[in-house]
Amino acid sequence: MKKTAIFYGSTSGNCEGIANRIAKALGLDSSDVYGASELDGSKIAANDNLIIGSSTWGCGDLQDDWYDAIEVLRGSDLSGKTVAVFGCGDSCGFSTTYCDAMGALYDAAVAAGANVVGSVSADGYSYDDSAAVRNGKFVGLALDEDNESDKTDERISAWVEEIKPAL
Repeated sequence: MKKTAIFYGSTSGNCEGIANRIAKALGLDSSDVYGASELDGSKIAANDNLIIGSSTWGCGDLQDDWYDAIEVLRGSDLSGKTVAVFGCGDSCGFSTTYCDAMGALYDAAVAAGANVVGSVSADGYSYDDSAAVRNGKFVGLALDEDNESDKTDERISAWVEEIKPAL
């Protein structure tokens, strides 16, 4: 696997925990996992692959640490880099904006020229609407630690196996 870093935005700790579980599943060191506020041009340049994730807040908003970091993504040349996206949401309390922040990260990575991998079928998820769904698939790994934590390990494992060959 080429040099890979994970960047996450987390307020309650759920997304941070997911980032570390993904790192462990990929065999990455904890030093390869960063908060989104640490994303900068030097870290982008130092890595071939980026795994980016955010929890969704309010009515579909990015987690606060991503507000500046998404501008770093948008202003970067990600051509030649592989990006995978994950997100945490609340499929019951915010079922009409489930994991919307993941859609914003995906759009920023695509606009910056990244090769984005790791879409996940929306089958088996309980939600009403999501800006992170395109053609019946989530643009990345969608997780709900509040209502479906019993599915998280299986979903992470399947997703990691899918994206590993591209990394």
